[in-house]
Amino acid sequence: MKTLFWKENKLYLLDQRKLPHEITYVICGDHYAVATAISEMVVRGAPAIGVAAAYGIALAALQNQSSPEFLPALQGAGDDLIKTRPTAVNLRWAVKQMLVTAKEYATESKSVITTQLINKAEAIAAEDIKVNRLIGAHGAVLINDGACILTLCNAGALATAGYGTALGVISAAYTNQRKISVFACETRPYLQGARLTTWELSQAGIPVTLIVDNAAGLLFQRKMIDMVLVGADRIVSNGDVANKIGTYPLSILAEEHNVPFYVAAPLSTFDLTLSSREEIPIEERNSYEITHIAGVKITGDEIPVYNPAFDLTPAEKISAIITERGIIYRPDREKITALFAQDGEQDDE
Repeated sequence: MKTLFWKENKLYLLDQRKLPHEITYVICGDHYAVATAISEMVVRGAPAIGVAAAYGIALAALQNQSSPEFLPALQGAGDDLIKTRPTAVNLRWAVKQMLVTAKEYATESKSVITTQLINKAEAIAAEDIKVNRLIGAHGAVLINDGACILTLCNAGALATAGYGTALGVISAAYTNQRKISVFACETRPYLQGARLTTWELSQAGIPVTLIVDNAAGLLFQRKMIDMVLVGADRIVSNGDVANKIGTYPLSILAEEHNVPFYVAAPLSTFDLTLSSREEIPIEERNSYEITHIAGVKITGDEIPVYNPAFDLTPAEKISAIITERGIIYRPDREKITALFAQDGEQDDE
């Protein structure tokens, strides 16, 4: 089962709002449909929405074959897509890759540019899977036989073009015959852990137990957790991490109980243009996600709601960041700068 795929000049997105009870795809014929799908959580997870946005630019090119303002239309589509989820940097990264490709072929016909954009989107999707497998291979060495892992949200195949980041590490360890088990936090309010992570892991045959988010502290007290392993939506130049709301409290619990706290993410999740967590924009989502569960209202009328989708974990609370190039232990600005200096992976805009 694929998170997303391209067929006959349309993008098919697995509707993650309906999992695990129903498997259905939303078909996007233009970039507006992709933007809506990202905003409404049809597709979610930083790498996956980046790949979806790349295809969104390809769709914009197909939409604007007769437009005299072809390249500006692509830029406008990119702006529309970037606005949908402001915290996850992979989205902006993928849009930038697509627009650079369009400019490289600017002297060619619109049809040639469009073909190149489709090819580029396909390449970004394929590279994401390759990168995730490398992350899994590097991270698996951190997992001992018999380890019990705590994870939050969903950083698996559903959050990427395939295989996953944090869950990719778990899958790689399991494939290497390590006996492991997982506690998955439910991840309120959208319940990605309860609906998606438990489903992915159980499909793979990996033992998983669901807990309410607030049960994590008790598990640490009772020494039931050997490591915390999560994904990321943005990592800034000093190693601070933005991830699903609830990540920061887990880092505090892990530090208090001397349990390693690991983050798994591709290099495309790093944002070297920001120096610390204070500069990361935090997306605030609508109140409905908190006041309703499965469409059923659970609160009284007119209750004020604050619904930040992410929180910020300081670098000093992170034991290591697992990337496709290897593991950054005790991440800081110097180590991250050195990693990217190898080939100028990101530029400072």
